[in-house]
Amino acid sequence: MSEKSIFERIIEREIPCSLVYEDEHCIAFHDIEPQAPVHILLVPKKRINRIEKATAEDQTLLGHLMLKVGEIARQEQFAERGFRTVINNGENGGETVPHLHIHILAERKLQWPPG
Repeated sequence: MSEKSIFERIIEREIPCSLVYEDEHCIAFHDIEPQAPVHILLVPKKRINRIEKATAEDQTLLGHLMLKVGEIARQEQFAERGFRTVINNGENGGETVPHLHIHILAERKLQWPPG
């Protein structure tokens, strides 16, 4: 088995975080290097190295994560003003941690196309 990801260390409480949400399948916390006034990371507790490595077995978990994005946006009261979700995959996609996670960015006008 490969070395624990930073997210696995956060899930196991080896590294503290600013917790936003947690259930048996995922955890959400504020990014320590925010790219917007609100920058939350939503991470499955099951390690999937990247979205392209997800399998049919992960379908329910992936659906759960997408529903939690909306729930977190409503909970944190930025849903109606708008937000962006991002999943990076691979070097050219900006991936820096080999553990699938969803960035939730809010509270500033986001441009298109992104960087």
